[in-house]
Amino acid sequence: MFDIEVREGVLRLRRAGARWLSSGWRGGPSRGDAAYNVSVPTGFDRTDLDAYLAERRERAGFSESGPTLLTGVDLRHARGARSGSVEAVATAGVSNPAALPMDPEGEGSGLDGERGDSSESPRSPGPVDSSDSPDSPVGTVNVLVGTDRDLADGALANLLAVAVEAKTATLLAETGFPGTTTDAVVAACDPAGERAAFTGSATAVGAAARACVREAVSASLESRYETTDTEIPASVADAEHGVVTARRAEVFKP
Repeated sequence: MFDIEVREGVLRLRRAGARWLSSGWRGGPSRGDAAYNVSVPTGFDRTDLDAYLAERRERAGFSESGPTLLTGVDLRHARGARSGSVEAVATAGVSNPAALPMDPEGEGSGLDGERGDSSESPRSPGPVDSSDSPDSPVGTVNVLVGTDRDLADGALANLLAVAVEAKTATLLAETGFPGTTTDAVVAACDPAGERAAFTGSATAVGAAARACVREAVSASLESRYETTDTEIPASVADAEHGVVTARRAEVFKP
């Protein structure tokens, strides 16, 4: 499968010549030998991310560049899972939950029970997206998922979507939140492997990916919150950071 190694706060997922699709910093499709998950310190404020990540790789002794996710979670809480042709590694922290109430006007739907969203609430630091912001990823659920199959372009994109779906379902079950303000995913496949045209939940690759992401995220959460004094926040109001999307969108018939 993939070669996974952690050094100096940098996790490297390696497979020679792999194809990658990332939703993180400078994301999109790429081809190379490695992808990374980098743990950043409290108070992280670097804005020159390319230079910073190169420094971190060099310090860790990793020579290859590649798709990189950032997290505020210590990598001692990283956990991986394997099933069939798929492998996943996750780091999970929810100090910055992103709530999406189905009834925005309902009681307790916003911060401190007040109606509000990420643009209005004084308790929220504002939306933070790890795909385009250098702000410190204070919590973050990062997932790297890969298969030794050769995936069609659409199937690789769908693998990323399947991983996000599994991450969301797991977080809802374990924490009550669908995600955090800085979540990101990297999906990968091997162009030299057996061809797989589809990765939906009913396929072998998709089913394995869902199971791997579920187990990896759940295990990382357990390590982060059951082996430390840190607790999962009961609500966005109880969290250090976070957002509640309480605005309404206009519905129309096409």
